[in-house]
Amino acid sequence: MGLYEDRVLPHLVNLTMRNRRLVPYRERVISAAEGRVLEIGVGPGLNLPLYPPRVREIIGLEPSRRLLAMSQHAGGQLSLPVTFIEGSAEAIPLHDRSVDTVVITWTLCTIPAANPAIREMRRVLRPAGQLLFVEHGLAPDANIRKWQDRLTPVWKRIGGGCHLNRPISKMLEGGGFGITQLETGYMKKGPKPMTFLYQGRARPM
Repeated sequence: MGLYEDRVLPHLVNLTMRNRRLVPYRERVISAAEGRVLEIGVGPGLNLPLYPPRVREIIGLEPSRRLLAMSQHAGGQLSLPVTFIEGSAEAIPLHDRSVDTVVITWTLCTIPAANPAIREMRRVLRPAGQLLFVEHGLAPDANIRKWQDRLTPVWKRIGGGCHLNRPISKMLEGGGFGITQLETGYMKKGPKPMTFLYQGRARPM
């Protein structure tokens, strides 16, 4: 297992497998997917059973071999075509304008070079395509932001490289996306520095 895999795997497993409160957020995001879908950070494949019938193909990108093996098992239960690629979001091995939907669920926080990754997502999306996302990130309250800034250096080391203080909507806009739908707010339970969510849809500009 490589260094990147060592860093990412524990955080992803913790977020995706132990926190059932995330399921409704996943369901809302995935329900809007359509066409040829690229899921960035497919992880253990928890989103795969949630895709609607109008999705004709899923491509799962994942840097962790162990998580990729888990997602391949989950993908084997589906009736639609699913392809898995071991790779990073900073260099997506797909052609320009080749997918209809990009999906990210609690992914941007762990990508080491998030801004180049966002530009890559824009590159592979068709002009009329969509980016669907739910992410945790920088909170609007000054006191909470201070705690996020204080905790992030330590949290990155113990939380799989996770950044608590990334301004998700600004990052997407800076990467060439226009946000067409956005909901933000704290989850009902959990420490506020870790639970401010951004959920919505964006289009390539």
